[in-house]
Amino acid sequence: MALDYKPIVGNFFLFFLIFGMSATVDFSHFKDQLKNKKAIATGLFLQFIVLPFLGFAVVKVIDLGYVMGITLLIITSSPGGAYSNWFCSIFNADLALSVTMTAISTILSIGMLPLNVFVYSQAAFGGDIVDSLDWTSLGISLIVVVAAISGGLYISHSHGTPFVRNMLNKTGNVAGLGLIIFTSLAPEGGKISLIGRETKFYFGTSLPIILGLLCSIVLTMVTNLKRPERVTVAVECVYQNTGIAMTSCLALFSGDDQRDALGVPFWYTGMQTLFVGIYCLVAWKSGWTKAPANENFFKVLLNSYEVVEDDAISNASPLDLPNGDSVENAADIDNLTNQTTSNPSSIIKPFGQHNNAK
Repeated sequence: MALDYKPIVGNFFLFFLIFGMSATVDFSHFKDQLKNKKAIATGLFLQFIVLPFLGFAVVKVIDLGYVMGITLLIITSSPGGAYSNWFCSIFNADLALSVTMTAISTILSIGMLPLNVFVYSQAAFGGDIVDSLDWTSLGISLIVVVAAISGGLYISHSHGTPFVRNMLNKTGNVAGLGLIIFTSLAPEGGKISLIGRETKFYFGTSLPIILGLLCSIVLTMVTNLKRPERVTVAVECVYQNTGIAMTSCLALFSGDDQRDALGVPFWYTGMQTLFVGIYCLVAWKSGWTKAPANENFFKVLLNSYEVVEDDAISNASPLDLPNGDSVENAADIDNLTNQTTSNPSSIIKPFGQHNNAK
């Protein structure tokens, strides 16, 4: 039996896509964000509990067939996509939290992805379908993902100069483009077509994204996360690593089934880009990101307000507050801003009263 090259090539592109994106992480930010337990726990709950259930509910209610249903379950059970970091970056959400959540969800997915796919596939289609799945191929794709993110974080930590990070970021972008082109041309049943499908294909593939965003908005408000954290968690919840599903489809299916299955991650990729983009725009104009809501749109896209904020915090001298405390971190600055907005006289003292009072 001839060796099927398609899963091998797919995993090759998948590795360098995730490796390149992981290598752009500022490792010091990654370590700092591990302390942000509430935001990370909320994000992981949405990622591995809520979204897989939403995928299963859609499969059952809309009655998606075996091929499309299994593929959608793989997508909704996958870790966050690398380009979720890009959305959080250009729309100035909490980028460090985004990168950390992507890394943690990818590592946890080595257990959670097969578990969720197994449980919900059996619940949706029965044991015979579950037994027919190529779990080895799914396992190989997960190992590739974990190896890529581990290697990328190591390079970032040990050789993370701006030049190296920039070059590996470009490598990841090229690999991602290569994976999309390859999977669009590789199906045995012919080229992928997104035109002329059943209505439930378009509606069913998009619905988990919409429902996931709504659940994220509600839960992050209930848990009282900071506004940029809410945006990041919502993006991470629904912006999935569809590269895993694309690579899995090449191994799990053949012929027309392979072509039909690959249409699901392609459509999901387009819809998650559309809906996440709309959500980020609304969040920015609502004052939920680090960028000013009244700022020029193109300036927001081209400038990182996270970098500006970090520089302001690191370079600022401690400021005296009325109670004798000082402003030395982002939380203090937020508190000072709120006090100044609500009662300017509580912050501004007459000249000479800040340091002379004994």
